[in-house]
Amino acid sequence: MAVTDIVAAPAPSTRGTKKKLKASPVIFVIRKVATLLITLFFASLIVFFSRFILPGDPARFLLRGRSPNPAALAAITKQYGLDKPPVEQYLSWMGGILHGDWGRSLAYRQDVSEVLLARLPVTLELVALAAVFITVLGLAAGILASLNKGGWDRFILISVTAAGAIPPFVAAIALTALFSVQLGWFPSFGSGSGGLDRLWHLTLPSLALGVTYIAFMARVTRSSMNEQLTREHVEVATSRGLKPSAVVFRHVLRNAMAPILTVSGVLIAGLLVSSAIVEQTFGLAGIGGLLVQSIDRLDFSVVQAIVMIVVTAFVVANTIVDLIQPLLDPRIAAGTESR
Repeated sequence: MAVTDIVAAPAPSTRGTKKKLKASPVIFVIRKVATLLITLFFASLIVFFSRFILPGDPARFLLRGRSPNPAALAAITKQYGLDKPPVEQYLSWMGGILHGDWGRSLAYRQDVSEVLLARLPVTLELVALAAVFITVLGLAAGILASLNKGGWDRFILISVTAAGAIPPFVAAIALTALFSVQLGWFPSFGSGSGGLDRLWHLTLPSLALGVTYIAFMARVTRSSMNEQLTREHVEVATSRGLKPSAVVFRHVLRNAMAPILTVSGVLIAGLLVSSAIVEQTFGLAGIGGLLVQSIDRLDFSVVQAIVMIVVTAFVVANTIVDLIQPLLDPRIAAGTESR
């Protein structure tokens, strides 16, 4: 082959490679959204059809313990669509959800959406305030333990380990006994009337709800920070004379956020589930307490709606975390591009 042929040979095209690199993030997002929808579909199947294997007839609950009249029982069964085949009931239920109709409550004789909207704000405010405490106290404890080796590290580690072993109802009793009964700083019952009064009433419940997760967040933050402090790029940044605060926030904490963010996605479902215990203890009118009451009353429409809300919150939160992680950790972004 002549030298001129080699020189004249066209260079391999990089358009396909560039297009692949640009399309990869889009494909990554599409995959995550598709996984989200598939997960929610299978979760809806489990949530809906599980009621057919549970003991008890919801139609008989409406008779309030009276001897069942076959005609009345048949009328109630038909009114609530309980006489239809299970598959037809599922399709009707899913069609209603897509249009914002969660069915009708057997116990409250109202639309489930109305029952939920009356109680959902309290639970969301409780979970949001607990998330603030978890983020602030958990991150602060983990960062302090990681940056202060020795006595402070051991003290914080022992403290968060002990706090992590306290169940929410025990924390609720202890906080009520100290801050409500002994000191009288916070109310021990009710959710308040809104605004600052609501915040005042939810302070103790949110602390009781978040104490276990504060400990968990602190341990994860400490472990992730310790791992990043031994990395070469941190040593290089320190040797260049950067301020310790700049090294911590730019090179250590930022790279340590990936596992912390992953944990935070899991905590959302845990907070929603644990809220039932705290709401019962403090007499809060939230969906956690409503779930317990609805299970006891065989109000399946309300139970299914609340469980689907919790599952959806969990799956959506984890999907958002998966989408944000490549922005925080360039290694994840590089890995997705190479696919």
